[in-house]
Amino acid sequence: MMKYRLIHPELLAALARSGHTSRVLIADSNYPHFTGGPAHAARIYLNLAPGLISATDVVKVLLDAIPIEAAHAMLMDNGQEAPIVEEFRKLVPPEIGVRSIPRFDFYDAVNVPQTSVLIATGEQRLYANLLLTVGVVQPK
Repeated sequence: MMKYRLIHPELLAALARSGHTSRVLIADSNYPHFTGGPAHAARIYLNLAPGLISATDVVKVLLDAIPIEAAHAMLMDNGQEAPIVEEFRKLVPPEIGVRSIPRFDFYDAVNVPQTSVLIATGEQRLYANLLLTVGVVQPK
């Protein structure tokens, strides 16, 4: 039995295989989970039902589990940020922040060898995708 917040076995294993500069995608329910990333990336399906589990719920747990050094959100096709990006900004440490990039640049940023994990959520809000870059654990 684990006492830690993150207890999903496959997600824990996928994160353990990730290292500094690896990328982890938290994706909404519309993202092309199977084809929208490198073939070697672990796919973790947390999309139990529409609205379950939300992208922000996943971000909260991930930020407690891994260090990050960058976070990128997907811009809407009209060039504006999706409303959820403000929620992401409240969750991501302010010294890291969230940078938004155009939709097709976002897809390109996910589809690189460094992407190790794609997490499918039941998030129904549009453009609710966040790409995290794993940082380093600082020595104590």
